[in-house]
Amino acid sequence: MISTIDGLRTRLAEARAAAPEGARVALISTIGALHDGHIDLVHRAREVADIVVVSLFVNPLRFASPAAFAAYPRTPDDDERLLDSLGVDVVFAPETSEMLPDGTVTTKVTAGDLGLRYEGRARPYYFDGLLTVEAKLLNLVKPDVAVYGERDPQRIFLVRRMIRDLFLDVEVATVETVRGVDDLPVSTRVGMLEERDLAAAGLLPAALDAAASNADRGVDSCIAAAQSALMGESRIRLEYLSVVDPTTFLPVDEGHQGPALALIAASVAGHRFIDNALIYIK
Repeated sequence: MISTIDGLRTRLAEARAAAPEGARVALISTIGALHDGHIDLVHRAREVADIVVVSLFVNPLRFASPAAFAAYPRTPDDDERLLDSLGVDVVFAPETSEMLPDGTVTTKVTAGDLGLRYEGRARPYYFDGLLTVEAKLLNLVKPDVAVYGERDPQRIFLVRRMIRDLFLDVEVATVETVRGVDDLPVSTRVGMLEERDLAAAGLLPAALDAAASNADRGVDSCIAAAQSALMGESRIRLEYLSVVDPTTFLPVDEGHQGPALALIAASVAGHRFIDNALIYIK
């Protein structure tokens, strides 16, 4: 693993020089603690590029406090073994001091008003911190394509907008959400749940299925159906349930017809989960 910016630049130059002319570079930015969902990202990156770069950086700007930052699981040895087995060409795992030499007092990219909605409502610092480090990584690696999982569509929307607004020359490729037990998106948090809590968390994708099944009856019926699927489960603390226009990421109006994204976020046993589903409103 490479831990310095100079080392990253040197390794990238070597990889580009050794690759065929016109070789494409893909970047997958992560905060480590890799799981099966990341494997699919690497496979997708290999499909769209010749050189695959994965970053492992626990970004303190994405956390509410130093304690939350310190508590995030770190598995660098396991991550390195997994990425090596997948044939990843470059693994960049910098320390905080390398990426943020002045700590959290740094020049930042702002997500604007949209960064304060949905995921940003409970964590108003989150998207500014995410985009700030994402911009740094895109500038350092200069990939042809950046690859993201669809579990967090708000992140993808904001990254695409940042790329457009800052005139960055990079494409975005996405990978469908990898699902595991009870159709939950694969994440480190799922493994932390006890059996009863896992059953409760499984109602979240069920709520999205209910929304999709009622899409032909309009937006209000979608939301009502999803709420009904969660009713009576005291272990779930619902944070938000919304239906948004994929082109603006703003709530759809009552007369909306066509594709929409149903978004849900909730906590179960102190662990926070997000999920989404593409639905078609008639």
